[in-house]
Amino acid sequence: MAGLKAGAPTPQSITVHEASRVLEVVFSDGAAFRIAFELMRVYSPSAEVQGHGPGQEVLQTGQRHVTLTGLEPVGNYAVKPTFSDGHDTGIFSWDYLYELGQRQDALWADYLRRLAEAGADRDTPMPPKRGGGGHSHGSGGCAH
Repeated sequence: MAGLKAGAPTPQSITVHEASRVLEVVFSDGAAFRIAFELMRVYSPSAEVQGHGPGQEVLQTGQRHVTLTGLEPVGNYAVKPTFSDGHDTGIFSWDYLYELGQRQDALWADYLRRLAEAGADRDTPMPPKRGGGGHSHGSGGCAH
């Protein structure tokens, strides 16, 4: 997800709408998307959310009311949001923001299906996992 595809649309404007909790992005090809902060949070490209490989994705719950507390540019290719729950390790390339905007209906449906399968919901955070194994936070691990 890092970098830009040759000839890919780039943002012409990015507006944070705090009251409605959406990020509005207008791209150079005329496409305009309003992406909910919650969708951005649950599909963050960070290792904390995506895992370190296929099948390692971590279902995010309790994010219905998440907000953005910061949005920093990353070079000329991405932004790094900081969410109200403290999550700040996802870097959203222009390509990924465009994909989120284009696919948001399908992504929402998939997210709601995964929540239902897990017996979880958009309002209640998942309890921490107990026992051995788990996520390393040491050297080389993920920053949270």
